[in-house]
Amino acid sequence: MKWNRKFNYPTSSRSVINGSRHYSIEQQQLPSVTAILSRTKPEEDKAALAAWKLRMGEKESERIKNEASANGTKMHNILESYLRGRENLELLEFEEENNLAKKMADLIIAEGINGKLDEIHGVECTIYAPGSQGFAGTADLVATFESQLSICDFKQKNSIMKESYSSLHEYFTQLGAYSWGHDKVYGSTITQGVILLATKDLVFQIFRINHEKLKEYQQKFLERVELYYSLINK
Repeated sequence: MKWNRKFNYPTSSRSVINGSRHYSIEQQQLPSVTAILSRTKPEEDKAALAAWKLRMGEKESERIKNEASANGTKMHNILESYLRGRENLELLEFEEENNLAKKMADLIIAEGINGKLDEIHGVECTIYAPGSQGFAGTADLVATFESQLSICDFKQKNSIMKESYSSLHEYFTQLGAYSWGHDKVYGSTITQGVILLATKDLVFQIFRINHEKLKEYQQKFLERVELYYSLINK
């Protein structure tokens, strides 16, 4: 993997304030991108989630959520290790070499990473925007992806993702957040957001937002930021 560390990403610590994750950066406590998106989730999305929990039952819905979270964490760890060039050391920690998380990570590597990255600029890097309506988050990957400076996010899902799903548009809004913050702090020009997704059935999907579409989702996120601060300052 070819690295180009032209952006100096900050170190940060995380804490929970009033039930929401915050990042401590430059003597500011900044709410996380995921906390902002969660607090400002559209009512129809909240209703859909509540209906799913009711349909599945409390125990089963909690089991599915926890299983997906654990699997996603393992998958991200494998991908991070691969990108940093230390996969052989890190993968010794996993009990089963052929577990689902590794299969999903291998799928993303084969279909979405190998041959696609011109340069890697950062992995698991803190991206933030300071100020009175600031925010922060951790981007999975900042890279020149097929000739475009891009924010890339790794996702795992139980089933096929469809363009119409609101969850996909939340992912795009997250990419809008990271790209806007990156441009603001580093004077960069992020032109692409990329979702690299693997399902439990080992189907690979890639979703992109470019140029004007990316700017559209940047604006969507900034509106959510404004709403978030209006809610917590009531």
